[in-house]
Amino acid sequence: MARLAKALFILVLILSLLPAVFAQDTAEEVDPPPGFDSWEDVLAQAEGTTVNWHLWGGSDAINEFIDTFYAPILEDEYGITLNRVPLTDTVDAVNQVIEEAEGGMTEGGGVDMIWINGENFNILKEAELLYGPWAENIPNSTLVDWENPAINLDFGVPVEGYESPWSSAQFQLIYDSERMDEEDLPRSYEDLTAWIEENPGRFTYMKPGTFQGTRFIKGALYELSGGFEQWLGEFDEELYNEYAPQLWELLNEWEPNLWSEGETYPETETDLHALFYNEEIDFSLTQAAAGAGPAIADGLIPETSRSFVFDNYMIGDFNYVAIPSNANNIAGALVVANLILQPDRQAAQVIPENGFGLGYAIDARRVTNEADVAALEGAVETFGEAATDPEEAAAALAPDIDPEYQTRLEADWLEFVFNE
Repeated sequence: MARLAKALFILVLILSLLPAVFAQDTAEEVDPPPGFDSWEDVLAQAEGTTVNWHLWGGSDAINEFIDTFYAPILEDEYGITLNRVPLTDTVDAVNQVIEEAEGGMTEGGGVDMIWINGENFNILKEAELLYGPWAENIPNSTLVDWENPAINLDFGVPVEGYESPWSSAQFQLIYDSERMDEEDLPRSYEDLTAWIEENPGRFTYMKPGTFQGTRFIKGALYELSGGFEQWLGEFDEELYNEYAPQLWELLNEWEPNLWSEGETYPETETDLHALFYNEEIDFSLTQAAAGAGPAIADGLIPETSRSFVFDNYMIGDFNYVAIPSNANNIAGALVVANLILQPDRQAAQVIPENGFGLGYAIDARRVTNEADVAALEGAVETFGEAATDPEEAAAALAPDIDPEYQTRLEADWLEFVFNE
């Protein structure tokens, strides 16, 4: 808690030094979105409409969060009805937009907004089926750090104003503070290599092909190659061929000392948590903003669990909302996209008990309204001692890269590591 309090104090100090230019309360700071004369024009056209928001519906907690923290405000303050359209997979909405376009529907489409990122965003962007650029033309866009490559690149694909961030997640590791002292934690992949050799059978990682497993080995690739910067942009075959063999060499070096000697790997986060809870291994993982806290609350890991990060290359990403170019209600979708960036709504989304549990999409240092600052600070205070130190997490943040790297890494891991 002392580290958390220190980080919050520094945040308050930074906020006190920021100029008022970052205040989010005036719509005049940005030009209006394409096709509108002003933000007031957007609000006028949105009033009395329904927004069909298509998004993955597999989490009851997330669904309830949307219904609780967005829908009432949209109804009461903007006269907008939010229709949450649950999806089994985001690609279902992508396919609907494509099918409508192929059928000649250039307006009046059934999808007003999509929760999206990565490959699905890239598909619609390349097909020129997204409205925009608009993401830097809504009032709360001034709270977003658009210079951050983790935001302006979506898995290596330039956002370029065609989607707006909603929340974030960052890879973190979990240890049991009763079994291990903080000063003994590995703080790099190099440290982890030595730790694995000294503690045979006590470490494993999720199988690549799972999101977290692939993200874990990407971090190792960054470290082996001396940084993430050269991996940004489009897929680079020459770069991949230079460093991927070094990655397979490292992971094969680990295998004899992994749990089960690398003959099998956990395929879900729950599987990894179970091994950790049963003290078969000494590390698990999370991407929750509150670190180990949510998994502790769910009874998946010991109460003495704590989360931490390496000094570098802990990959994080942002997820976004996008608006199809043929959307029936672009104005309403813009209002929803702006609302979810509102500081008090951003504060609500990180509080574990509210069920969403992902990190901020905004840069809290840009918020100047006292009530909003208090809400953001209060939200972080709810994390407790099981969370990663926020300063350390921020310092270690690295962006994700082009989806082709993920495809190649997953296929090549099966060939050069798992089947070797």
